[in-house]
Amino acid sequence: MLKPQDNERITRVGPGTPGGELLRRYWLPALLSSEVTESDGPPVRVRMLGENLVAFRDSSGRVGLMDAYCAHRRAPLFFGRNEENGIRCVYHGWKFDATGRCVELPSEPAGTPMLGKVRLTAYPTIELAGVVWAYLGPSAEQPKAPDYEWLRAPDGYRHVSKTIENCNYLQGLEGGLDSSHSSFTHNNKLGDLSELRNRDRAPHLEVETTAYGYRYSSTRKAEEGRCYVRVYHYVMPTLQMRGTVTAFDGGRNKVPKIDGHIWVPIDDERTHVYNFMYGYDSDVPLNEEYVAQWESLCGRGKDDMVPGTFRLKQSAANDYLIDRQVQKTRTFTGIPGINTQDFALQEGMGAIVDRSKENLGTSDRAIVAMRRLLLKATRSVEKGAGAPGTDPAAYRNVRPHDDYVAAGEDWRVALKAALQAKW
Repeated sequence: MLKPQDNERITRVGPGTPGGELLRRYWLPALLSSEVTESDGPPVRVRMLGENLVAFRDSSGRVGLMDAYCAHRRAPLFFGRNEENGIRCVYHGWKFDATGRCVELPSEPAGTPMLGKVRLTAYPTIELAGVVWAYLGPSAEQPKAPDYEWLRAPDGYRHVSKTIENCNYLQGLEGGLDSSHSSFTHNNKLGDLSELRNRDRAPHLEVETTAYGYRYSSTRKAEEGRCYVRVYHYVMPTLQMRGTVTAFDGGRNKVPKIDGHIWVPIDDERTHVYNFMYGYDSDVPLNEEYVAQWESLCGRGKDDMVPGTFRLKQSAANDYLIDRQVQKTRTFTGIPGINTQDFALQEGMGAIVDRSKENLGTSDRAIVAMRRLLLKATRSVEKGAGAPGTDPAAYRNVRPHDDYVAAGEDWRVALKAALQAKW
């Protein structure tokens, strides 16, 4: 459980809050590059960490991200004209470049000294792997660009998608770091004892703190003489990744891959979830058919989304299309879509869950460790000591993995080579 004041500390994300000031020390996804494909194209509304922003790709191809409202009379720049390396407010024609500098004041006399003084808050951006990343913190503390292994996977070996979850980011992050729930929430083959998650529903967890966050293992008993080990990574502040290389039944997936999520708060009560996956090695590219199948299996395929949005059709309004007969006979939840099952439970907790009412067990080790790291990090930032895990050198060479090892064998030794980045 968390004391109410600690829960507030790491769930509130607006400017000036402890959690918000921590998150602003990292590069975070702001939007997909596909949302701003056209130079001088339409601006896009962006809301992250409780701030209303507008993004646009200027004439040179650079993506600007700035205050959503004009510095003059606060008219919305979403309706602005994106032209000649700047966005022009359609109320009085004031124009701003991608750095937030006002470059034209056509409604004011020529030579006005205002021109050198007016600025909008703007944030630096970089584009990597089809994602526009933004840094919203103090310029003096801006870290190096992110360098996760999946960012280095070449085109054709990587896929990124995006969904909106209607709850606080921490509920999503905790779900991603919870290994044992897959035996229940994601049990889509009731009674099938060939499924390891049905045979061993109480995995043994080990958490090892690192410079970037932690890695942790989930070990389940398999057939006599073997154990199934899945090694995850939590990279601060909100990234989780896991291997999907070895199937639970001991066979190999058609496309071994690594996948994960980054939870980026829209505000205190809504979250953008960036879902990434990448090929395990150069022999197995992610073909379009496989990607489409995987996204549909997760419940975020093309036909699962409200057209033109990142919202799922399955929602609290329609009880996530739960089928009680399916729940009785085929799957544990009766809800289609792996990630949709998570959304139903995490959103159903309420916008921000009251963690003072929890009763945690041994299966929650990874969640407890993550909360402690976040709490410690918020206090570090308050003291001016900086945020942990911002140096990409700490995490660039790690990758998750899952595999079988001999009973009693140390997974750290057995899987050492597989836990090293290859891209």
